[in-house]
Amino acid sequence: MSRFAEVLARLAATVEGRKGGDPAQSYTAKLLADPSLAAKKLGEEAVETVIAATKGEADALAAESADLIYHWLVVLAAAGVSLDEVAAKLEAREGTSGLAEKASRTK
Repeated sequence: MSRFAEVLARLAATVEGRKGGDPAQSYTAKLLADPSLAAKKLGEEAVETVIAATKGEADALAAESADLIYHWLVVLAAAGVSLDEVAAKLEAREGTSGLAEKASRTK
């Protein structure tokens, strides 16, 4: 398993462990208790990641990407979507051109 996969798995487990936690004691529990807030934070982090990428700031891009992934995991957990479900979607697309896959989606 890659270092990234190991860190991602640990972070996902930590997020899952915060479900039902006290929002006054845990930022993750606060986000999990308010899926709309979690989604808003994910959007903010996505924008900050894009800004870092367009500025060509590698360290800032890595930091913002970490924030983005954390908030993405929280949104998934709040919605009850597992990483295995996401992996299944990715696997289903393997070997398919990105353009062909996008064209196959229903509108």
